[in-house]
Amino acid sequence: MISLRGGFRQTLFAATALFGMALAPAIAAGPSSVEPVEVSARPINSFQIGHDGKMFGPLEFVGGLEMTSPTRDFGALSAFRFLKPGGDFIGVADTGFWFFGTLTHDADKRPSGVQNFRMQQMVDEKGRPIDKKWQVDAEGLAVKDGIATVGFERDQRVAQFRIDPDNMKAPFKQLNFLVPAHELRQNRGFETVTHANPYGQHEGGLVVVSEKSLDKSGNIYAAIIEGPHKGVFTVKRNGDFDITDGAFLPDGDLLLLERSFSMAGGVRMRLRRIYGESVEKGAVADGPVLMEADMGYQIDNMEGLDVWTRDDGALMVSLISDDNHSILQRNLYLEFILHED
Repeated sequence: MISLRGGFRQTLFAATALFGMALAPAIAAGPSSVEPVEVSARPINSFQIGHDGKMFGPLEFVGGLEMTSPTRDFGALSAFRFLKPGGDFIGVADTGFWFFGTLTHDADKRPSGVQNFRMQQMVDEKGRPIDKKWQVDAEGLAVKDGIATVGFERDQRVAQFRIDPDNMKAPFKQLNFLVPAHELRQNRGFETVTHANPYGQHEGGLVVVSEKSLDKSGNIYAAIIEGPHKGVFTVKRNGDFDITDGAFLPDGDLLLLERSFSMAGGVRMRLRRIYGESVEKGAVADGPVLMEADMGYQIDNMEGLDVWTRDDGALMVSLISDDNHSILQRNLYLEFILHED
């Protein structure tokens, strides 16, 4: 839909955003197994439509992909993390699927394609596929030491799974997310689940941030739920943006992906750097906006983020979008270098 312009494209996107849940396919019944998925990837060479500039604040656009597949379950990609920097990855779809694959790069280090993509439906304790979407609305994901920690909305919880790309099983543990359950809005729960730098001030602690569960001051509920400094904090809500994912940077700051939507303006995305020292029990965390983009850029419903280090030492930021299983939206992968200076 990249050829659409102005109000017409925004209206189409608005309709999809409002009714995306209805457009999502029903989860298939039957045994859950890992299914290979054919994925085609069209390169995206410019971030701003009609312009060749590479620098957007401190972020340098490297390249991107528009991903399509004939498989009906492909899409709704909510969160992902690299298992190998810039290569093998794991992710969750908010329709209750795991996905795995490998990102490839060309000789100039630009993303060039996706290989070995496969999906598996989430299962219950007896290994049966879960066919109720409200039970498996997976939105946030963290990975550490072979364990995947997933944040779910609607049936609000944070659960841990052992990573087995050939056969993902039911969770082995539920975590106390500390935020009072009555404060979590049904469809505005934990979209960010991330581990801090093990050598930083949070000593590898596990942090969760809700999308838009607000306290009485209008700030966004969050918590450090594992580590030496456990406790509830909030993130200052800046404008009409909600939080869709986040990851800690090597220096201890927290990079948040944010999204805004309106019928008039369509969708926007933003990256905000939260000062690490403000991520603390009882504090209101805040920090500067690094980049903002609207529908004049190659964005969609941006939902997933990961931070990784390239083999040449470059600090990389990768983003993915959730297409809501709509023909009016796209599954995108975008890659940037974050210049620390």
